[in-house]
Amino acid sequence: MIVVKVGGSSGIDYDAVCADLAERWKAGERLILVHGGSGETNRVAEALGHPPKFVTSPSGYTSRFTDRQTLEIFEMVYCGKMNKGLVERLQRLGVNAVGLSGLDGRIFEGKHKDSVRSVEGGKVKVLRGDHTGTVERVNTGLIELLLGAGYLPVLTPPAASYEGVAINVDGDRAAAQLAVALRAEALLLLSNVPGLLRDYPDESSLIRDIPANDVERYLEFAQDRMKKKVLGAAEAVAGGVGRVVFGDARAGKPISAALSGAGTVVS
Repeated sequence: MIVVKVGGSSGIDYDAVCADLAERWKAGERLILVHGGSGETNRVAEALGHPPKFVTSPSGYTSRFTDRQTLEIFEMVYCGKMNKGLVERLQRLGVNAVGLSGLDGRIFEGKHKDSVRSVEGGKVKVLRGDHTGTVERVNTGLIELLLGAGYLPVLTPPAASYEGVAINVDGDRAAAQLAVALRAEALLLLSNVPGLLRDYPDESSLIRDIPANDVERYLEFAQDRMKKKVLGAAEAVAGGVGRVVFGDARAGKPISAALSGAGTVVS
């Protein structure tokens, strides 16, 4: 089993990702695709007059502040445009894909945090009315049912809280928990950079290998949302996933390249 997570930033070649995935699926590999949609969500939110708000926690992690209106825009883009766009691409390539959010069947579950701590102007503020959380449980029954029937699942946030409320969760960490739950041999985190860079944005500073027992030491090289990818990698390898690869989704055969060692390999 291989779990592929593709991000939602600009520059990603979704046609290339889907073509590579379809080829490997038809060759008999078991794969699941998880995706984001942050860039398109930002664009739509701006167009709807409710621009995105990002907060930085005291520990240095950047995340989207998700009030109820933002959550509805998030669902519109992630579950609608992005998810069905990928499903359509795969259907055209002969792959019988099924698109679901983590809310469907409670595939992704976690605790709802309705407030978040944010560092603003050097001071820590508490913002309330948030709809975020972290995936703490993956319910694999529906996924295994689809895989057993020959479908390729295409998953996206949001997740379900334990009370059944939709919550925005980090897609990389959700994919990591999914990979652990399914005992995946590999988790591929594909984005618009070639991997973890020692000196961002200098792509020649690519870090090619990270020891599985030393992942968190490399957090200092992770910029902004890449921190969540490194954290997800640490959680995946600690949970028994064979290897995690930070790969490039901008061209070529992104999945095959990552599996052959291109990018940053955590093992």
